[in-house]
Amino acid sequence: MEAAKLELEETLMVFEASLSHIKWRLKPSSKSRLQTDILALCSSMRPCIMVDYGGKMPELGHRLCAFLTQCKKVSSIFELLHVMVIDEMIYLINARTLADFVKSSLTMETTMLFVDLENDPPKLMTRAEKSHATTQLLSAQNLFSSVFHADGIISDHLLRHDSGPHSVGDAESLVDLSCCLKECDVTIPTLNGWLLGYPVIYLFGKDYIERAVCNLSTKSLHIYQFIVDRVDKSSKGHQKEELMSFTVPYDLSMEGSSEAWAKSFLAEMQVKWDKCKHIWGSLHMEVNACYPQAIAL
Repeated sequence: MEAAKLELEETLMVFEASLSHIKWRLKPSSKSRLQTDILALCSSMRPCIMVDYGGKMPELGHRLCAFLTQCKKVSSIFELLHVMVIDEMIYLINARTLADFVKSSLTMETTMLFVDLENDPPKLMTRAEKSHATTQLLSAQNLFSSVFHADGIISDHLLRHDSGPHSVGDAESLVDLSCCLKECDVTIPTLNGWLLGYPVIYLFGKDYIERAVCNLSTKSLHIYQFIVDRVDKSSKGHQKEELMSFTVPYDLSMEGSSEAWAKSFLAEMQVKWDKCKHIWGSLHMEVNACYPQAIAL
């Protein structure tokens, strides 16, 4: 445990030093989110995180690449972390953890349900129920399986070093998987739901985007949040941070935190948390309801 605490101190020190070195001045809220995300990746709590803060593409990509490159120069703790882009979306990933997650998805070891948004009212589906949209997602999962390997190695042909007009950085291992959307024809919300590790994924094909938007915008939702509590030595207190969150239609999750899949997913997260209690003192799930609102998919 002492070694783990020393590694945490090194991670936080390198985090601060690298931001300072590249002169990236983030807003306090964005800096806090980035730190939480980096810790979640380094500790394998999450395999992939979408970065929707700290700026816009392509500048955000440049800064993230420069930041990770600097971190890797200083410490081996960051060696498995990479920047991944899919069209205009940008992610931070742990290559080895992502490889394990992809494998568990394909072998059906990972808890996963679908909300079918092609029909009104939406309904919950299991992976045993085949559809064109699930086939598209499976194609994407197989593509990811060919890219990320158990030893953390990434297929060379998908590492991007170009300096073209859409290049987002000069990192040693910038993974460009924009081809995923073209080759697999999977919709972005479905891909993100799986990639970000949500246990319930919105499912619909590209021919049903308008219907999916209509179905979701007229439904009340449950927001599931996973909150961690980290000891903050600087303030000698505890700092609550959101590790991840996702939504599920209210009518399909009437029991909230007592839903069987929610209990199962929380148990999976607690197993991961048990290995990194030196980072976070607690992990719990909060469920809140929200009224229908306009949603863009």
